[in-house]
Amino acid sequence: MTTFALVGAGPGLGLATARRFGAAGHTVALLSRDRGHLDDLVAALDGDGVTARGYPADVLDLGALTGALRAAAEDLGPVEVLQYSPVPRADFMKPVLETTAADLDDPLAFSVKAPVACVNAVLPGMRTLGRGTLLFVNGGSAVRPKDSVAGTSIAFAGESAYARMLHTALAPESIHVAQLIVPGAISADAEHSTPGALAELLFGLHTDREGFRHYAEPMPDPQDGTS
Repeated sequence: MTTFALVGAGPGLGLATARRFGAAGHTVALLSRDRGHLDDLVAALDGDGVTARGYPADVLDLGALTGALRAAAEDLGPVEVLQYSPVPRADFMKPVLETTAADLDDPLAFSVKAPVACVNAVLPGMRTLGRGTLLFVNGGSAVRPKDSVAGTSIAFAGESAYARMLHTALAPESIHVAQLIVPGAISADAEHSTPGALAELLFGLHTDREGFRHYAEPMPDPQDGTS
């Protein structure tokens, strides 16, 4: 049995994706900062018959993050699928003309250094398995920077570049790397981006193994209002 590891576990997309991969037979490792929060998610998955375990870790603490992923592999089985989808903090989203060099420290650690640490933690196990999937979930500013959210726009661009390089470098090893862009809000009332719909889409990226960048919904052109 192999493990689906979710960095940025929450009650919306995170829980829905954990359920989808758990239903396919994967054990589930949930990573988030709050132990009580993780316990609630594990209980919900247990009620669905999914074997899950929570590992408290802050993505800005690279040592804790790496240790949590290695512990998950030891406890639950090798990580075959890693999803990196933590929600950026509100203070990452300052307008560009109000953003200082220091303001970029945490966004870049969150969206570049932490993903690199996660990949390095799980890659040896995927290579031993002879297969694997790395899933990166980002907002629309990853591909269309917005001057009102400079920190995430800059940091997501770095994450996107890293993930695309991995897509090319790891393909010969049967390790698939894909990015899902979610332009709008994730909500039960959304037209396209409900947690369940996105979970199904992410599972499909793992099983279909085609292409790098995918979109949850069309992105409107800011100049003419069309998709």
